[in-house]
Amino acid sequence: MPVYHDEGVILRTQDLGEADRIVTILTASHGKVRAVARGVRREKSRFGARLEPFMRSDLLIATGRSLDVVSQAAVIMPYARAICVDYNSYLAASAIAQTADKLHADPQHNTAWRAVNPTSSRPDGQYRLLIGALGALASRLHTPLTIAYSYVLRAMAQAGWLPRLGSCVVCGTADCTYFSVQGGGTMCAVHQLPGSHSVSADSVKQLQALLEGDWGFLDSAQALDNCVGAIIEEWSEYYVERPIRSLRLLHSMI
Repeated sequence: MPVYHDEGVILRTQDLGEADRIVTILTASHGKVRAVARGVRREKSRFGARLEPFMRSDLLIATGRSLDVVSQAAVIMPYARAICVDYNSYLAASAIAQTADKLHADPQHNTAWRAVNPTSSRPDGQYRLLIGALGALASRLHTPLTIAYSYVLRAMAQAGWLPRLGSCVVCGTADCTYFSVQGGGTMCAVHQLPGSHSVSADSVKQLQALLEGDWGFLDSAQALDNCVGAIIEEWSEYYVERPIRSLRLLHSMI
């Protein structure tokens, strides 16, 4: 079996048989990988906690037909240790991991991907964004809510779904009091679509700060507007075409 070496973050796990587990991993240079960890659920497993969600590990993986196999794993950063002791941080990390998982619908180390990237070793931008968000959560740099929302908007933008903020997507006027997910951003009262969210200037500023990672503004703000959470939740589900359930719980924190 050919093997490859990479680092990655565990996004989710699924039990397989009596002792094995399927792990979904976003890697630095091979995209999303689904692999089997043999015997990981046994008490004396050689993997220990290195393949638990939110862990960043150095991995040696053997290529398989349908699922790869994790041969070796060593912890690089134990994000899970600091995240899982705080409920809000855990909830935010769950939303981050679920978003990363949904954005990468298919494993990217398959034959087609390797044909285009035969010697790729450059860390993927989505991967850098993911470890930055989990690192900020583990270090308590900002509130869990703003870290998660900023990650979701920036990851979506990097994937090609960048909302237009500050001017109407139809006529370009700066006088915008609505945000339409289907329309792709802010809209004026004349061109707003059915189902649009009513937004204030402060709400638009908060969305822009989350999209740009303006932590000076976000840390000084007292709280995010309720419509901001509703927009981000709807934005992600509309374009990814899958529900991100942890975002619904995050929205209840506003």
